[in-house]
Amino acid sequence: MGSALLTLDDLEVAGQRVLLRADLNVPLEHGAIGAPVTVADDARIRAALTTIEELRHRGARIVLVSHLGRPVDRDPQLSMRPVADRVAELTGARVTLAPGVVGEQVHSLTEELAAGEILMLENVRYERGETQNDPDLVSALAELADLYVNDAFGTAHRAHASTEGVAHRLPCAAGRLMETEVRVLSSIIDQPAPPLVAVLGGAKVSDKIGVVSRFLEIADVLCIGGAMSFPFLAVQGHTIGASLCAEADLEPARRALAIASESRCRLELPQDLTAATSSPDGANPVALDGVDIPDGWTGLDIGRRTADHYAREIAGAGTVFWNGPMGRFELAPFADGTRTVAQALADAAATTVVGGGETVEALRRYGLEDRVTHVSTGGGATLELLEGRELPGVQALLRTVAVR
Repeated sequence: MGSALLTLDDLEVAGQRVLLRADLNVPLEHGAIGAPVTVADDARIRAALTTIEELRHRGARIVLVSHLGRPVDRDPQLSMRPVADRVAELTGARVTLAPGVVGEQVHSLTEELAAGEILMLENVRYERGETQNDPDLVSALAELADLYVNDAFGTAHRAHASTEGVAHRLPCAAGRLMETEVRVLSSIIDQPAPPLVAVLGGAKVSDKIGVVSRFLEIADVLCIGGAMSFPFLAVQGHTIGASLCAEADLEPARRALAIASESRCRLELPQDLTAATSSPDGANPVALDGVDIPDGWTGLDIGRRTADHYAREIAGAGTVFWNGPMGRFELAPFADGTRTVAQALADAAATTVVGGGETVEALRRYGLEDRVTHVSTGGGATLELLEGRELPGVQALLRTVAVR
């Protein structure tokens, strides 16, 4: 026996109340005193539109639920009002904001919904039981709908009431975004077009040691950049100056190097770096010929030779996964490595998958977001799936199937 993801194709939604869990945790713009709060970046809302519009087209009555930030009690600054307004603008649908998350009044509003209309629940984290997967909250949410659809891949690694618990109380399925994320990311593990090249950057090795180890098992080449590279360089005996390198990252880096020595995967570390001789904000960039950083200096980007080498690896790949910038790309003197990698992905003939907030931000900054195969909406969920961990929000949407 095996398992398969339940999808919208498995549900008859016409006339049904569908509790749709989306990831609408968007940044907000707080203007002048008295001015309405607005959505600063609607990318996550737009990512959910495919599922929303299909459900509307098929005659569903949509009860939309999401979290927004980390509110303490009912923080009015984290109300779903601006999100509801933006959903209405993008869909042209009637979108009503519920006065709360659950309760008799909210239940009555779900009963009044017409086909194609949307009731947006208030911030689900207004309810303390959300993050605890509280059974009472799960039951109250389940009473608001006839069916459940989870399209919030970015929270699929959390076993919360609205992301996992309610899936066990109602007929359920994955939304189109969730379906795509699971399919694309699983294909990197199960059937990547060779060679598979992974590019990992960002900060802590300890946060990504699981995915580093996984790629050392399945990838052909693993390129390390960003502050992640400094623990590797340090345990190899290089001087790293004042570069970011936590003590807790040294042992994971040492273990990864040991795994790499026995792996068929080629682990690539920076050959040269760009460093700063003062604090980053007033930095004086210096291109180093190697990777040894003088005392007091800070490494803030991979060097030109390294960037070109990583770009060549990407150009020769069949599949590429990239997570984490190569340096402090938000500062112009230290953007070259990240920009070069981003451009290489955009130019590659390979299947290219990008995951992680800062990585996506870099793609957008360079106008390259539409030139990669898939931009994942997950952060931790993306990495945990690639590590091979079971995601509670995904596991709850699986059905058992016979394997011939």
